[in-house]
Amino acid sequence: MQTAPLKPGEVSLGTTIMAVQFNGGVVVGADSRTTTGSYIANRVTDKLTQVHDHIFCCRSGSAADTQAIADIVHYHLQLLNAQEGEEPTVQKAANLFQQLVYQNKDALQAGIIVGGYDKYNGGSVYSIPLGGSLHKQPFCIGGSGSTYIYGFCDAEYKENMTREECVNFVKRSVALAMSRDGSSGGVIRLAIIDKDGVERIFVPGNELPKFFEG
Repeated sequence: MQTAPLKPGEVSLGTTIMAVQFNGGVVVGADSRTTTGSYIANRVTDKLTQVHDHIFCCRSGSAADTQAIADIVHYHLQLLNAQEGEEPTVQKAANLFQQLVYQNKDALQAGIIVGGYDKYNGGSVYSIPLGGSLHKQPFCIGGSGSTYIYGFCDAEYKENMTREECVNFVKRSVALAMSRDGSSGGVIRLAIIDKDGVERIFVPGNELPKFFEG
């Protein structure tokens, strides 16, 4: 049974989300447009949600569904941290997201990408698409804008990128999707996650990478 489509007027993160491993960590990125039907309800949404110190999720689908899931996972990761006396791994966070999405697949409209750093696996990226399957990948893209950039990402991605190369790759990929997808737009928000913590980067609309039409 397929998940029911969004109802007219429901707030949707028709979006572009992305997470990429680099040599030492992960970069997650997203656009900032949130729509209610064809109306842009918010043009500067933060779709990168921190669920633990070194773990983020990127959210696409229904804003209400994905916010609720992220809050539940954040709560359980805090409990795990207290019980085990150490930070949870990215895989444990991804498993929690997967269980919630799969067990409620007929009621939720939620596509999640989980990216982060832990001392056991370094930087890692997991994708939980609609339906609740779980995929570990070196990079993941999602949301409505991702359909425009699969070829670009396949051609441009390379293993063991430096931090700067990875940031540039994510920034260019999201900007390309925003230029083609009517449901993606606004600004780009990035988070760089490694052993030293998290660095947030904000790219305003007038500083987005330019391509042939610009």
